Amino acid sequence: MSIFTKVFMLFCISIVLMLYLSMKTNSITDEKIELIHKEKYIQASKELFNYLVNGDIATLNKRVQELNYEIKIIDTKNEALPSIYKQTISFGEIKILKQEDNSYVLFMQYLDDQFYFYDRSQKKEIEQKKHLNYLILADIFMLIIMFLVIINILRPLQTISKGIKKFGSGDYSSRLVKSNTHDEIGELVDRFNTMAQNLETLIVSRTQFLSDISHELRTPISKAKISLEMIEDSKYKTILKKSIDNIDELTNELLELERLNSKNLVLNIENHSIETILANALSKMIIENEEDIDVQVLDIFYCKADINYISIAIKNLIDNALKYKENGKVEIVVAEGILEVKNYGKKLSKELEYYMETFTQEDSSRNIKGYGLGLNIVKRVLSYHNFTLEYCYSNNQNIFRIIFN
Repeated sequence: MSIFTKVFMLFCISIVLMLYLSMKTNSITDEKIELIHKEKYIQASKELFNYLVNGDIATLNKRVQELNYEIKIIDTKNEALPSIYKQTISFGEIKILKQEDNSYVLFMQYLDDQFYFYDRSQKKEIEQKKHLNYLILADIFMLIIMFLVIINILRPLQTISKGIKKFGSGDYSSRLVKSNTHDEIGELVDRFNTMAQNLETLIVSRTQFLSDISHELRTPISKAKISLEMIEDSKYKTILKKSIDNIDELTNELLELERLNSKNLVLNIENHSIETILANALSKMIIENEEDIDVQVLDIFYCKADINYISIAIKNLIDNALKYKENGKVEIVVAEGILEVKNYGKKLSKELEYYMETFTQEDSSRNIKGYGLGLNIVKRVLSYHNFTLEYCYSNNQNIFRIIFN
């Protein structure tokens, strides 16, 4: 759930609570006012009705003034107004009626005489109630203003999120647009841009260093290989040859890694059979003993891939299996959109993701040929193709599985 959704939900809850409190407050206030005026009118009606029965209109008017009442003329028939109290008396009746503005009048009838008495103190109460309602409306209005201000403050977070996502996807030149505000969000944008600039400089320097050192090593390695052929066979020549081959392999892996890290990498995606891809991968390898590999193609399927890079990924998996196997053969099994590479050995002590980072391998295997770049290259190649790499351990075998579909 996004932060904007959470803010909107809190705003809606606040509005609903405010409206509920407003309605509840009005309801309680109306009930209280109704009860007060009902009691006042009932008490006053007994005295005023006696003056009406005795025909003492002058005293009636005087008493009305003393009670701060006034005699009203209402055109609407009293039956049209709702009644909250009614008492029938001989030759007359007493009612308390509620008007449209929620004020109350005392209605008295004796024979043909009808009077409507209005308590003037209600005007003040109605004004106070209006002011209370205005305050509640002002609170709701301020709540809306606060919501809009908060949304406006948080809006740059969307741009920041998109910018960070773009930077994380490999566009290291991406920067956030500087805001004109001088608040914490503006400071966050400035700090991110500074961090991004430092990271870009570091990444470009590292990439350039890897590229330069890899290319510079090509010439001396080639010269060393040519010179090695001039030396007579001996155990020292064998050791030297393995060392030069190790350096050559590391250089090739660094070059491949540098190409995969390039933003300008363009894959030549075509439809190939898994049989062709596997054959291409095996052709890239120098296998000392072909009996160490057992290939089982149980099902031939096709997939869209760059045959060069997907072959490199498969080659690296097979190379790792050969390097780290303790006994038996390396098994390559192809079936139903999956290629499995199996070897007999100890189970990996860490999660697969650990070994897919650069220069990581089992500590106990440091003396084995390899530099911890193989699985990282596999990871990047499969990521470009949207293929999946899985690992499991079964029957004393490490199983690396590429899922092509």
